[in-house]
Amino acid sequence: MYSKHGRPRRTDLVSFGFIYLGNEEHKITIKNISITGVLVQINSDREDIDIKYIFNQLLDSTILDLYLPEMRLAGEAEVVRADMEDGNILLALEYKNIAFDIDQNLNRRKAYRKYMVDLGKILFNGEWYFFTTVNVSVKGLMIYLSQEIYVEAGTITRFEFKQLELEGQIKVIWVDHISNSNGRTLIGLQYVHLEKSDITGIPSFSSQQTE
Repeated sequence: MYSKHGRPRRTDLVSFGFIYLGNEEHKITIKNISITGVLVQINSDREDIDIKYIFNQLLDSTILDLYLPEMRLAGEAEVVRADMEDGNILLALEYKNIAFDIDQNLNRRKAYRKYMVDLGKILFNGEWYFFTTVNVSVKGLMIYLSQEIYVEAGTITRFEFKQLELEGQIKVIWVDHISNSNGRTLIGLQYVHLEKSDITGIPSFSSQQTE
């Protein structure tokens, strides 16, 4: 897998995917790929999407979301180089938090799930409980509670998640009590009504875009 120079071998590949940069989703073409990263070309006809735009967005963070549906690969990558070639913007990305060979049903999901670990709180049985997010999407959350909570699927309650400035009503879709964990609980949640209409910082990468 490695060349004589110690660099992972890169395979030329023509495929498409998406990145999330500057709170926008951009379609990309994969130029080549290796076990550590990928070289992509941004496909855009917008005049404002130029190398200056890229560098301005990278001032906030060099980490972006990456979704390669044909390869069933999704997660976070870091921009380690940005170049222009024949008038096209090329980004060299290094994997940071990537799921390989992920669930074959990824393309059937309604929205991309971003792995995000942070604290929030949710109301059950008249009491607020602190939770830790496992992943977040534009449709809902998967959360982890450090205690055993009994709640029925279909329950609608309130929640707050400060990192994304989300709060409002949310519906319990499923509950899983983790065995051998001293009462820990995983819960899948779907938004019912949010206090704000848009969710900034989370791409949808919906399957409709890849059809």
